[in-house]
Amino acid sequence: MEFIRTALNLLFGANPELRQIIGVTLRMSMFSTLISALLGIPIGVWVGGNEFKLKGWVTRLMNTLMGIPPVVGGLVVYLLLSRSGPLGSLKLLYTVTAMVIAQVILITPIIASMTANVVSIRANSIRETCHGLGIGNHQRMRLMLAEFRVPFISIVLAGFGRAIAEVGAIQMVGGNIQFKTRVMTTAIMMQSNMGHFELAVALGVVLLLISFAINSFVYRLQKGWQGV
Repeated sequence: MEFIRTALNLLFGANPELRQIIGVTLRMSMFSTLISALLGIPIGVWVGGNEFKLKGWVTRLMNTLMGIPPVVGGLVVYLLLSRSGPLGSLKLLYTVTAMVIAQVILITPIIASMTANVVSIRANSIRETCHGLGIGNHQRMRLMLAEFRVPFISIVLAGFGRAIAEVGAIQMVGGNIQFKTRVMTTAIMMQSNMGHFELAVALGVVLLLISFAINSFVYRLQKGWQGV
């Protein structure tokens, strides 16, 4: 089909704009996923692995934030970083940094909630074992991080999938500026609005190929860790 041929030409051709778009897409998605994982996994392990008075409220809050509309997250970041906002002096609006901040707000609750659900399944048995062996809370946290490292990879991949597919929030705070903040999803939306549907589909195929390659690499890594 024509759009597949166009996608392959775009992917393997010498198009400097597409290379820049792919670079911004990967940089934004990877940084936002990494930051969200560093925040969300410890929060999820703590919530899922401990019993405390407000656990039910915290769990419901995390589950609610999982469904936050992207435009709402983008609007919050926009208001914070706009010239009249409290962080306007940083001049981060319409930069990749602003896009990463918006993504972190959206992805962190997803990673935290999924982590808490996974950890809570075996939290009681691990807690009892650690108590019997005299293992403290810090060591227990480290044990849980090691015990659930394989499902954590799947959780981080879910966060990455959300990051690389996001449109609304990054369009709002990034501005879809050529050679600066344009990413694959905003480029697809722009081409669709212009009526260039064949090119939009081709860009979508490129995005899927990139995502498939990254997921294949992580899948092999996950299989290797399962054998350890």
